[in-house]
Amino acid sequence: MNEEIQSFLQYLQIEKNYSPLTIQHYQLDLNDFVRFMQKEGINNMVDIEYLDARLYLTDLYDKKYARSTVSRKVSSLKSFYKFLTKEDKLDENPFSLVFHPKQEKRLPNFFYEEEIERLFDACKGDTHKDVRNLALLELLYATGIRVSECSNLSLKDIDFSFHTVLVTGKGRKERYVPFGTYASEAIKRYLDHTRHVLVKGEHQQLFVNLKGGPLTDRGIRHILNDVISRASLTHKIHPHMLRHTFATHLLSNGADLRSVQELLGHSHLSSTQTYTHVTKEHLRKTYLSHHPRA
Repeated sequence: MNEEIQSFLQYLQIEKNYSPLTIQHYQLDLNDFVRFMQKEGINNMVDIEYLDARLYLTDLYDKKYARSTVSRKVSSLKSFYKFLTKEDKLDENPFSLVFHPKQEKRLPNFFYEEEIERLFDACKGDTHKDVRNLALLELLYATGIRVSECSNLSLKDIDFSFHTVLVTGKGRKERYVPFGTYASEAIKRYLDHTRHVLVKGEHQQLFVNLKGGPLTDRGIRHILNDVISRASLTHKIHPHMLRHTFATHLLSNGADLRSVQELLGHSHLSSTQTYTHVTKEHLRKTYLSHHPRA
């Protein structure tokens, strides 16, 4: 079993270019399934049949897993057995007919424009911390890049001539994302007055922490939580909130869906279409709040 799993994980790494964290999640899901198989007395991955797959799904429900967790585990196993069929290790995918539980549809949370302004105001100041935080916030809002993508940016990725940043996204796919004047000025100020004072060592990461090392995903989340607190907003920040805000504001102001898809680095348009529901809901609430006969 271990040999088949390792072959699959290597396939995800080499051919699919999945990130180490994504591969780790696949491995955890597969390990969980192996434990279930051993409990059922099944010692070979290729001996699994459709009824065993159904039994595993029932076991997940009995353990009261969230629908999103069940959905992810089933998806991981579908991919794994699809790989085994492709490698001619078995004839049929036992998970191909297993019902994929629908995830709860939640509209992405975002900041309204006046809330964004309060966030920027909370970063105004002349300390190294304020200058760095404003540059970070401006770039995240200007580009809609993921927190993980932001933490991986290096100095060479910023092009002030064309006002673009080279971003390495999921599956190591690269894309150029433009940024505006506000972000440009904030980043230049950070580079001219702050980064060289803070940085320690020879690393080329764009954003650094107050100890001089590269700013991590966790560090960025901590900064955003601190800014939220200083702006006296009641939101609970999550890593994608500025990304959601970027997409929602673009669509609300007339941007076309395909352009937003490209800027976000989404492989499928359906991922971007989520934000059209957000803008429609916002319009509905505005109508109900302001129309005399609503």
